[in-house]
Amino acid sequence: MLTHILIFLAGLAALYFGAEWLVHGSSRLARCLNIRPIIIGLTIVAFGGSAPEAAVSIVAAFQKNSDIALGNILGSVIANIGLVLGLSALIRPLKIQFSTITKELPIMLGAAILFYLMALNLTIGFWEGLVLFTGIVLFIAYSVYQGVKERNKNRLVEKEYEEFLEGKRNSRPKLIFLVIVGLVMIIGGANLLVKSGVFIAQKLGVSELIIGISLIAIGTSLPELAISTVAAYRKEADISAGNVIGSNIFNVFFVIGAVAMIHPLSVQKSTLGFEFPAMLIFSALLVGMMKTHLTLSRIEGSILLVLYVLFMILLF
Repeated sequence: MLTHILIFLAGLAALYFGAEWLVHGSSRLARCLNIRPIIIGLTIVAFGGSAPEAAVSIVAAFQKNSDIALGNILGSVIANIGLVLGLSALIRPLKIQFSTITKELPIMLGAAILFYLMALNLTIGFWEGLVLFTGIVLFIAYSVYQGVKERNKNRLVEKEYEEFLEGKRNSRPKLIFLVIVGLVMIIGGANLLVKSGVFIAQKLGVSELIIGISLIAIGTSLPELAISTVAAYRKEADISAGNVIGSNIFNVFFVIGAVAMIHPLSVQKSTLGFEFPAMLIFSALLVGMMKTHLTLSRIEGSILLVLYVLFMILLF
């Protein structure tokens, strides 16, 4: 048991550093190819935050383990809102741009509702996956268009990541190597995480779905947690909120879409009565809270955090 716990932690570490190196190498390589920072941030950086969830769920899909794949995404969406934004708002109230309320938030909520509706027949198949995957293609195109159109307003990329993308430009072979190593670590870490997660679930006598929603989901949400809490401390509310909203959109559209196209996802009937409604409640609650004075206050952050703890207690 101890060995598998260590393997689980090693998988988490590989996922985290793999995602960091993938984003770092890809961003600098794109910079060397004269691709604008705004485009890099809205594509590579945005995907980087969801890379751990994507890797775990896709690996689980190839292993025909729907419970891990589905539980990871359901749990990550809920953890991103309840845990990540809850803690971020406790550190510092998050002021939200009006454009986020009118554009990105409705897309996030719409993606969650669509995800639920597709799961009602207890299967998410290839064509439903294709619809979701088309959604992420359209979202990226829309984000790039908006980013170019409102370049001076886009603090996420132009302010937070400009310093990251500047500096000494490494040689292209070295950057390509960094990207490859990052991808290998993500895939390897995902394999370790899935296999050890299944073993731990069996030993503890709980379902793989529960492990996916709890341990694996929290683990794959660590990059979002790190980015959002640090951004909140630095008074970069746009980054804290945008990171979570973007990640949730990527998780549903890209990850579930890709996974369903690889192998149809089987949905347990019990999830339609608890986990899926919980995802919808957290998503709708976030929309309602953010519309209040365009701010997520410390009290609202506390409510989200308490609800997340309650969700985890009820889950077990």
